[in-house]
Amino acid sequence: MGALVPLTRPGWVEAGRHLLAGLELAVREVNDAGGIAGRPLELVVRDTAADPGRAAAAVDELEGLGVAALAGEYHSVVARAAAARADALGLPFLCSSAVLDALTEQPTDWVARLCPAQSHGWRIYADFLLGAGHRRIAVAAQASVYWASGIRILRDRLAAGGGTVVELDMGLLDPAGVCDALVDHGATALLLLVGHPDPAVPIVKAVRRDRRLAELLIGAPAGQPEFTAWAALLGDEGAAVPFLRYRPERLTPLGVRVEASLRERLAAAPSFVAFEGYDTVAVLADVLRSHGVDRARIAESWPRVAVDGTRGPIRFSRTPGIGVWQWAWPPVQVVDRDPAEPDHFRVLHPV
Repeated sequence: MGALVPLTRPGWVEAGRHLLAGLELAVREVNDAGGIAGRPLELVVRDTAADPGRAAAAVDELEGLGVAALAGEYHSVVARAAAARADALGLPFLCSSAVLDALTEQPTDWVARLCPAQSHGWRIYADFLLGAGHRRIAVAAQASVYWASGIRILRDRLAAGGGTVVELDMGLLDPAGVCDALVDHGATALLLLVGHPDPAVPIVKAVRRDRRLAELLIGAPAGQPEFTAWAALLGDEGAAVPFLRYRPERLTPLGVRVEASLRERLAAAPSFVAFEGYDTVAVLADVLRSHGVDRARIAESWPRVAVDGTRGPIRFSRTPGIGVWQWAWPPVQVVDRDPAEPDHFRVLHPV
C-alpha cells in the first residue's frame, strides 16, 4: 500500500506526523492479526512536502512499484494532484484528510474519500457563526484554490442568513494592517484562512493585544488549533479560537482503544487526522481481504464497503457535486480550546 504524507516543510509536518501514526498503527494491527491472506501488509511512504508535483511523481513511482492501492494526504491541493494522477493510471486512491470538493475534475471510480467535503464542513461552520450572532465576518486569506473555495462557501452560506464577508488579502497586509482593517470594517469575527505557523500565529498575537478588538472572535475553520504546536506557540492567546474537528463527542469502542495507542505512539493527544489515517487502512485492509489485490476490483468495491471505524460506520456513496466516492458524512464538530484549560476542548456546535 502506498502512502502520501507531508513530512517536511512547507508541508504541515505535525498533521503529517499524526496521519502517518494512524496509518502505521493500523498496518501493525493488520499484520499482528495475520496480514492479508497470510501475507504482511507493507506501507510504502512518500513525503509530499505539500508539493503537488512531488505528489504526482510519487504516485507514478508507487504505481511502478506495484502497490495495490494508495492512501493518505492531508493538503487538499496536493491530494487533488495525486487523485488526478491515480485516476489516469487506474490506481485506487483512498484520500484520508483533504476536503476540497473538486478532488477530481471529472467523476471517477478510482478515488474515494474519508474526510467530509469542504462544502459540508464549512457550511456547518458558517451556521455556527450565524447562530452566535456574527453577521460581519472578515477573512484573512492567502492565495490558494483551497482558501478561495472556502471563501465562496462561507460567503454563500452567510449571505443566506444576512451575513457578509470582507476579504483581507494577506499578500498586501501585515498583522498590524489586519487589525486596522478589522476596525475600519466593523467586523465581529476574523477567520484565519492562512498557513500555520506563519502568518496565523503573528495575526492572532496582534489581534489579541489590540484593545480595539477585545470583543472580536477569531476563528480557524481549517483546524489549525487542533494541534499541540498551536498551543505551544500561542499559549492562552490560542484559546477560544473555534475550528472544525472531524470526530464525534464519543468515539466508538474501537476509537477509544485506538486513541490510547495513538497517544502512546505520538506522546501527545491524537488529532482527528490520526483517526483518519487509522480508518483509511481499516477500510483498505477490509477491501483487500474481500476483493484481493487486483486494482480494478478494489475500485469497484467502494460502494460495498461496510467498515466500523474509529468514529462510526464507514460507507461510501455518490454525493451530488462530488466526483469521488464519499463517506457522507463523518462526524463534524465546531470546537475550541477552553480558555480556563487550553489543553482541553469545548464542543461549541456538534452535528
